[in-house]
Amino acid sequence: MKEIIIGTRGSKLALAQSDEVAFQLKKICSNTSIRIKIIKTKGDKITNVPLSKIGGKGLFIKELEEALLSREIHLAVHSMKDVPTEIPAGLMMGAITKRLDPRDVLISKDGRGLDEIIEGAVIGTSSLRRKVQLTHYRPDLKVIDLRGNIGTRLKKLASQGELQAIVIAAAGLLRLHLEEKITQFLSKDVILPAAGQGALGIEIREDDQEISKIVVNLNDDDSNLAITAERAFLEELGGGCQVPAGVFGWLEGDILKLEGMVAKLDGQKIARAQIEGILSQRKKEAAIRLGKELVKRITGG
Repeated sequence: MKEIIIGTRGSKLALAQSDEVAFQLKKICSNTSIRIKIIKTKGDKITNVPLSKIGGKGLFIKELEEALLSREIHLAVHSMKDVPTEIPAGLMMGAITKRLDPRDVLISKDGRGLDEIIEGAVIGTSSLRRKVQLTHYRPDLKVIDLRGNIGTRLKKLASQGELQAIVIAAAGLLRLHLEEKITQFLSKDVILPAAGQGALGIEIREDDQEISKIVVNLNDDDSNLAITAERAFLEELGGGCQVPAGVFGWLEGDILKLEGMVAKLDGQKIARAQIEGILSQRKKEAAIRLGKELVKRITGG
């Protein structure tokens, strides 16, 4: 293969993620040219409206998927937490990379952690999932919508006087080598992460066997199985950005443990549960069943 074209969004984080994938591909295909093509998505263009009001996280990948289907690119690199549970016909997830730290983090102006921030403080975040869990943990806080890439959110924290702190995913900061900005890593007992948070997904065409054989080398089996269960949980809920839900799975040998959360929009009531099961021969079907079973355990269905 002479050239592999990687499709990506144009933010610093998206480019860092694509560079990471390109570096790994170059090690596998040393004689192949690797080119990165920037594609602007609707989610990048509309930054002043909460995601839940304009269609959810799928807005960050639709144009990339269209470029895949039209054969403009060979693969697209996504943050797995941005990938809807339903993937368009003709496309598939060719690999899920090894997950970085899945937790959310707090960045505060004065270096205070979540328990020390002053009563009534204003905190910015881009997700309903974080908002309801923060409100449940600290009902006195005023949690506001804050869109934009990581750099934009950090600038808003510095420039907006009322804003005391922001909550964002740890993995993005780690990939941009901005870990010194982190005030506190938030335990999953405080905020359960989004399905797939911390991992990259490499989306390809189902009929592209050549690319499939290449990108499978970037797959991390443990991360893939855990995230498969998380996404099954979200799909069973019928949820996405409009449903305040968090879920996190992790493997201990062949045992998959999964913890999930579903909340009311006001954060007043949160239902949580945990489940575990043995993945016989580490099959995805068992991970999917576990994710669906967790929903029943939480909702009583």
